Amino acid sequence: MSIAEPILHVDMDAFYASVEVRERPELAGRPVLVGGTGGRGVVASASYEARAFGIRSAMPMARALRLCPHAVVVGSSFDLYGEVSAQLREIFESVTPMVEPLSLDEAFLDVSGSIRLFGEPVTIGEMLRERIREELRLPASVGVAHNKFLAKLLSGKAKPDGLLHLPTEAALDYIAPLGVRDLWGVGARTAERLEKFGIRTVAEVRAVPRDTMVRIVGEVGASHIADLAMARDPRTVSRHESTKGMGAEETFDADIDDPDVLRRELLRLSEKVSRRLRKHGVAGRTVTLKLRYANFSTITRSKTVDRPLDDATQLHRTVAQLLDALRLERVRVRLVGVRVTNLVPAGAARQLSMTADDRWQQLERAADSARDRFGDGSVTRGALLDE
Repeated sequence: MSIAEPILHVDMDAFYASVEVRERPELAGRPVLVGGTGGRGVVASASYEARAFGIRSAMPMARALRLCPHAVVVGSSFDLYGEVSAQLREIFESVTPMVEPLSLDEAFLDVSGSIRLFGEPVTIGEMLRERIREELRLPASVGVAHNKFLAKLLSGKAKPDGLLHLPTEAALDYIAPLGVRDLWGVGARTAERLEKFGIRTVAEVRAVPRDTMVRIVGEVGASHIADLAMARDPRTVSRHESTKGMGAEETFDADIDDPDVLRRELLRLSEKVSRRLRKHGVAGRTVTLKLRYANFSTITRSKTVDRPLDDATQLHRTVAQLLDALRLERVRVRLVGVRVTNLVPAGAARQLSMTADDRWQQLERAADSARDRFGDGSVTRGALLDE
């Protein structure tokens, strides 16, 4: 069997909105928006019926409702999305251990070691889509290619609810007429700069001398764009092994450059991580902030605190300090993550903080009890109500 194209990129279609429609079948076929309706509410996800009106993720909800006044708005259910994501990961890992998640709703898979059991990569891709539909009742799109760039490109072109396979020998011809914005990591600003110089397609990128491209986008950018224009991507699928720590991250459907939105998302993630810590009876001393910029470069910043923490207030305060120290201003960010490591039993953490003001910890544990009894939506922070 040929394994010339062993890389799959599986991407769920309008993930948050699709999960909400699954939970409320009466919403099927209607324009659905996931997000908040407050003055600063934004669209976290939009069904394809809503996208037909020009609505996109990260759009202000007020603007979205002007475009589609009859849209149905539902609040975000991040705990549920996390549960579905874990189920999705189990499906992936039943086929291959080589799984590299990018976010809750997408992952790369290397199936080169799985073809004797399950068939060729395209067959595996179709099998995964069928299982996701049958077991999770959700749609997914799949790209099959010989590298990660092309697989991700194809899954996007296959949406909604499709599969595309690109034979290696056809890759150069396939991408030649595509726009420069289809190149992974080429954001709006870089694309505008290229287009200003008359470089609008991948074929035109290939025709530009390297020295000229360096002057336009810099040394690193020129090398990156040149490789992608020739359908080259040397990155392999990196299996993410679990480490001793707990974390959560979120990939935005559209890049975010508003510091307030980033801080609010960090608060949401801090809530999620702290609840997991308390559920498992642990606390941690090392807090890590993860950011992935619009050009796909990723950075992490960590801080070790004096006393182990397991409450969202202290966690958010620490991770916000790491964010502020970066002085991002309006830098566009596509992913944020929060992780806590260097874990100890929560009992030991409380003994170490006996002299500290623990009112926030008591309040959050009381909130945990209320959520366990009345549901996740029964208690939330005022800062997150708009979402």
